[in-house]
Amino acid sequence: MKYFLALATALALTACSGPPEGATSESVALVTLATARIGSVAESIPIHGGAESGGADRITLASPIEAIVGAILAPAGAHVSKGNVVVSLSPSPASGVDRERAVSESQAAERTLARMQRLRADGLVSDAEVEAARTASAVAAATASSLAQRIAGLDLRAPVDGVVETVMQSPGDLVPAGSPVATLAPAGKLRARFGIDPALARRLRPGMAVQIGPASGEATITASIRSVSPVTDPQTKLAGVFADLPADAGIGQGEPLSGRVTLSSAADLLTIPYSALLDEAGQPFVFSVKSGVASRHDVVIGPTDGRMVAILKGLAPGDQVVTQGGTALTDGMKVRTQ
Repeated sequence: MKYFLALATALALTACSGPPEGATSESVALVTLATARIGSVAESIPIHGGAESGGADRITLASPIEAIVGAILAPAGAHVSKGNVVVSLSPSPASGVDRERAVSESQAAERTLARMQRLRADGLVSDAEVEAARTASAVAAATASSLAQRIAGLDLRAPVDGVVETVMQSPGDLVPAGSPVATLAPAGKLRARFGIDPALARRLRPGMAVQIGPASGEATITASIRSVSPVTDPQTKLAGVFADLPADAGIGQGEPLSGRVTLSSAADLLTIPYSALLDEAGQPFVFSVKSGVASRHDVVIGPTDGRMVAILKGLAPGDQVVTQGGTALTDGMKVRTQ
């Protein structure tokens, strides 16, 4: 019984005692700070897109005569070398008739010329009539030769090394003369295509520098904007921005890309690291620290380059702002720095 009385007394004393001397129940957050300073910052915007074949360098393979698609030897996406057959065609029935007619007319013109030459030797026709027959024979022969060459070119071959982008026909299709059959992107001729808000696109100009890299965030390259398309994509509602990619960029066709374009640069602005910015329902804010206590400040932001951001209202030069650990803070919380 004495044991239980002693245990109860000890528990009661423990419950009534407070925390050890010097201990506190307040939360103390660990943060990293940076100083708000007057400086310059370039306004830049992020853009996203992908690598595609250069539009101006795309090669179209067309049917030289009316023909029928035979075999597709290199489908879309296939890598081809110079001289490889992409699509094999054969003459259509109408083209076969045209070939026979051209050969027949050429042979007839040759016989006519020979006859006129004999008659001229007998003094029965003039030199002008012989020359007219010679011209007609030459035209007929050229027509027959041209048609023969076009028929011989019905194996559509890649003129350069590259990648087949599209094949527009299927085996058995009838293709009119001059109609495109396939397109080819020359090897090493790639461009970056980005989508951008049309309002921002109006601020971009050819020649502006753009930092481009794979969407994975690896090392970037610097390129120049080649063109800005005023046409808005009906699905994405975005305008197009294009930049040539260097052949040694190590970027493949279809690879997702990210980029950043600098629009302008301004000096004598109050700047802080972009990592200090937080957001609540569209309102940007930061935490500053003074005497070990965090205070929330709603701010108005200006230009940003993705690394630094200008603060137009809400802070003063010399303020210490939280760059790491801010998401765990509340107004008035005590903090300590790393």
